Amino acid sequence: MTELKNKIKQLMISSLDLEDITVDDIENDQPLFVDGLGLDSIDALELGLAIKKEFNVKIDANSEQTKAHFASVDALAEFINQHQS
Repeated sequence: MTELKNKIKQLMISSLDLEDITVDDIENDQPLFVDGLGLDSIDALELGLAIKKEFNVKIDANSEQTKAHFASVDALAEFINQHQS
């Protein structure tokens, strides 16, 4: 699971052009939006597309659970892990 979380972090950095941020700078349980990394709704769309392309997992934009999936790296890893099994 650690490898998956690091892949997610690297994907976030590259797909969202997060300059001056490394994989080690992103905590697994850190919120991704507002107070955490400070991502916004456009970042969520870009990240969703990158996740779909990289992991072949689709996150439903209209799902009530989508916000929970994007809560942290831990949440994204759990979601991806469940949908790849």
